[in-house]
Amino acid sequence: MSREYFKGSAEDERSYSPAVKVTGGATVYLAGVGATTDAAGKSLAGDFAGQTRATFERVRVNLERAGGTLDDIVTMTVFIKDMQYGTQFTQIRKEFFSRGFPCSALIGIDSLARPEMMVEVQAIAVLDA
Repeated sequence: MSREYFKGSAEDERSYSPAVKVTGGATVYLAGVGATTDAAGKSLAGDFAGQTRATFERVRVNLERAGGTLDDIVTMTVFIKDMQYGTQFTQIRKEFFSRGFPCSALIGIDSLARPEMMVEVQAIAVLDA
Protein backbone atom coordinates (compact mmCIF):
# COMPACT_ATOMS: atom_id res chain seq x y z
CA MET A 1 0.00 0.00 0.00
CA SER A 2 1.28 3.43 -0.88
CA ARG A 3 1.03 6.23 1.66
CA GLU A 4 2.17 9.83 1.25
CA TYR A 5 2.16 12.41 4.05
CA PHE A 6 1.90 16.10 3.21
CA LYS A 7 3.15 18.41 5.96
CA GLY A 8 5.29 21.35 6.92
CA SER A 9 7.22 22.30 10.03
CA ALA A 10 4.17 23.66 11.88
CA GLU A 11 2.29 20.41 11.31
CA ASP A 12 5.29 18.37 12.41
CA GLU A 13 5.45 20.39 15.65
CA ARG A 14 1.75 19.70 16.33
CA SER A 15 2.12 16.01 15.26
CA TYR A 16 -0.42 15.93 12.43
CA SER A 17 -0.52 15.95 8.64
CA PRO A 18 -2.94 18.22 6.77
CA ALA A 19 -3.35 15.47 4.16
CA VAL A 20 -2.48 11.79 3.78
CA LYS A 21 -2.80 10.08 0.38
CA VAL A 22 -3.39 6.30 0.53
CA THR A 23 -3.58 3.92 -2.40
CA GLY A 24 -4.94 0.39 -1.86
CA GLY A 25 -5.82 -1.38 1.36
CA ALA A 26 -8.83 -2.01 3.57
CA THR A 27 -10.46 0.77 5.57
CA VAL A 28 -11.14 0.36 9.30
CA TYR A 29 -13.44 2.81 11.09
CA LEU A 30 -12.73 3.08 14.82
CA ALA A 31 -15.37 4.18 17.30
CA GLY A 32 -14.53 6.84 19.83
CA VAL A 33 -12.29 5.59 22.62
CA GLY A 34 -11.53 7.10 25.99
CA ALA A 35 -9.94 5.71 29.14
CA THR A 36 -10.83 6.46 32.74
CA THR A 37 -8.73 3.60 34.14
CA ASP A 38 -5.35 2.13 33.27
CA ALA A 39 -4.75 -1.51 32.23
CA ALA A 40 -4.67 -2.54 35.91
CA GLY A 41 -8.00 -0.83 36.64
CA LYS A 42 -6.49 2.12 38.53
CA SER A 43 -8.50 5.34 38.16
CA LEU A 44 -7.10 7.98 35.79
CA ALA A 45 -9.63 10.64 36.85
CA GLY A 46 -7.95 14.05 36.58
CA ASP A 47 -4.86 12.58 34.84
CA PHE A 48 -4.92 13.92 31.27
CA ALA A 49 -1.59 12.37 30.24
CA GLY A 50 -2.55 9.01 31.73
CA GLN A 51 -5.94 9.05 30.02
CA THR A 52 -4.36 10.00 26.68
CA ARG A 53 -1.77 7.21 26.81
CA ALA A 54 -4.39 4.66 27.93
CA THR A 55 -6.69 5.82 25.14
CA PHE A 56 -3.99 5.27 22.51
CA GLU A 57 -3.28 1.83 24.00
CA ARG A 58 -6.99 0.94 23.68
CA VAL A 59 -7.06 2.24 20.11
CA ARG A 60 -3.97 0.08 19.43
CA VAL A 61 -5.75 -3.03 20.76
CA ASN A 62 -8.84 -2.32 18.63
CA LEU A 63 -6.69 -1.92 15.53
CA GLU A 64 -4.72 -5.10 16.26
CA ARG A 65 -8.03 -7.00 16.39
CA ALA A 66 -8.68 -5.73 12.86
CA GLY A 67 -5.14 -6.62 11.72
CA GLY A 68 -3.58 -3.15 11.89
CA THR A 69 -1.32 -0.87 13.90
CA LEU A 70 -1.48 2.75 15.03
CA ASP A 71 0.65 3.67 12.01
CA ASP A 72 -2.29 2.61 9.80
CA ILE A 73 -4.41 5.50 11.12
CA VAL A 74 -4.85 8.14 8.40
CA THR A 75 -7.17 10.51 10.24
CA MET A 76 -8.44 11.04 13.77
CA THR A 77 -10.86 13.31 15.54
CA VAL A 78 -9.82 14.19 19.09
CA PHE A 79 -12.22 15.60 21.65
CA ILE A 80 -10.84 17.16 24.84
CA LYS A 81 -12.74 18.78 27.69
CA ASP A 82 -10.17 21.50 28.28
CA MET A 83 -8.18 23.10 25.46
CA GLN A 84 -5.34 23.89 27.89
CA TYR A 85 -4.31 20.25 27.26
CA GLY A 86 -4.10 20.64 23.46
CA THR A 87 -0.33 21.02 23.29
CA GLN A 88 0.19 18.23 25.82
CA PHE A 89 -1.98 15.95 23.67
CA THR A 90 0.06 16.66 20.55
CA GLN A 91 3.31 15.97 22.42
CA ILE A 92 2.00 12.64 23.76
CA ARG A 93 0.72 11.68 20.28
CA LYS A 94 4.33 11.84 19.03
CA GLU A 95 5.10 8.83 21.26
CA PHE A 96 2.68 6.62 19.33
CA PHE A 97 3.33 7.28 15.62
CA SER A 98 6.59 6.26 13.93
CA ARG A 99 5.69 6.25 10.22
CA GLY A 100 4.07 9.68 9.98
CA PHE A 101 1.28 11.61 11.64
CA PRO A 102 -2.37 11.17 10.70
CA CYS A 103 -4.61 14.02 9.69
CA SER A 104 -6.34 15.31 12.79
CA ALA A 105 -8.92 17.62 14.27
CA LEU A 106 -8.62 18.69 17.92
CA ILE A 107 -11.98 19.81 19.28
CA GLY A 108 -12.72 21.29 22.71
CA ILE A 109 -16.06 20.21 24.16
CA ASP A 110 -18.04 20.59 27.38
CA SER A 111 -18.55 16.92 28.22
CA LEU A 112 -17.87 13.34 27.16
CA ALA A 113 -19.69 10.03 27.78
CA ARG A 114 -18.48 9.82 31.39
CA PRO A 115 -17.88 12.80 33.69
CA GLU A 116 -14.29 11.76 34.50
CA MET A 117 -13.30 11.41 30.82
CA MET A 118 -10.96 14.17 29.64
CA VAL A 119 -10.16 12.93 26.10
CA GLU A 120 -11.71 10.76 23.40
CA VAL A 121 -10.21 9.66 20.07
CA GLN A 122 -12.11 8.47 16.99
CA ALA A 123 -10.09 7.34 13.97
CA ILE A 124 -10.01 5.84 10.48
CA ALA A 125 -7.21 3.49 9.45
CA VAL A 126 -6.21 2.03 6.08
CA LEU A 127 -4.51 -1.38 6.27
CA ASP A 128 -2.23 -3.01 3.74
CA ALA A 129 -4.16 -5.09 1.21
